[in-house]
Amino acid sequence: MDTILQAIVIGIVQGITEFLPISSSGHLIVVPDLLGWDDALLTSLPFSVVLHLGTLVALLAYFWRDWVRLVPAGLAALRDRSFQGEADRRLAWLIAATLPPAIAVGIALNDAIESSFRQPVLVAAMLAVGSAIMWLADRLGRRALPIERLSFAGAFGVGCAQALALVPGISRSGVSISAGLAFGLTREAAARFSFLMATPILAGAGAWETRKLLTGEAGVPVDGPVLAAGFLASLVAGAAAVAVLLRFLRRHPLTVFIVYRLALAAIVVFVFLDV
Repeated sequence: MDTILQAIVIGIVQGITEFLPISSSGHLIVVPDLLGWDDALLTSLPFSVVLHLGTLVALLAYFWRDWVRLVPAGLAALRDRSFQGEADRRLAWLIAATLPPAIAVGIALNDAIESSFRQPVLVAAMLAVGSAIMWLADRLGRRALPIERLSFAGAFGVGCAQALALVPGISRSGVSISAGLAFGLTREAAARFSFLMATPILAGAGAWETRKLLTGEAGVPVDGPVLAAGFLASLVAGAAAVAVLLRFLRRHPLTVFIVYRLALAAIVVFVFLDV
């Protein structure tokens, strides 16, 4: 298959799986292996980062109205040293409270995790672990609070959970939605908070890894059309996935995603261990 078509397929996979709680990093490891695609660029971390930039733009396109309110509200809260009078002031700082754990863990462990957890069978194991986390959170969470009622301790806890998503197969959206549910948020509120808190993390990680790509540190040649194809595919698929998941979680539990994760884990074990 043409490399650009492969990039489009992988971009669509990234866009969908970044926001559905089924692990984008796990799919980016497993899908090329299952399909026998071994192009060095398409299986590289830089290409993965370009796809994440596409999903970042999808987030910004979907939530731009929120950020137009949240950024000035957060600055106003800092200036006045008060959250009074505007719910967006508190929400902006709830999002800020999620960042330290993800930043600290990302700086300290990202390279080690990337080199140690990219084997398909380990991804399968983490898909199963993430499924158990999601099942417990969906069954035991109160599912009663809007985002604005989340405590700062809860927001920090969700940020700690998000840091676990560096391990391929866990799923950033899956583990952060689960943490939101554990702290009492409704399913839709947990998903919305997960998407909002992902925006600065994706922006920071994307900027750092893009610098590596442009300065040649990535170790692979830059192919503009291939990168552009993957970027656009992940953007469009990501925007659609955000809208679908938010609508779905208003009425439905996480069961379908749990079942899918377990089925994929079983397929990966069957194929790669030749059971």
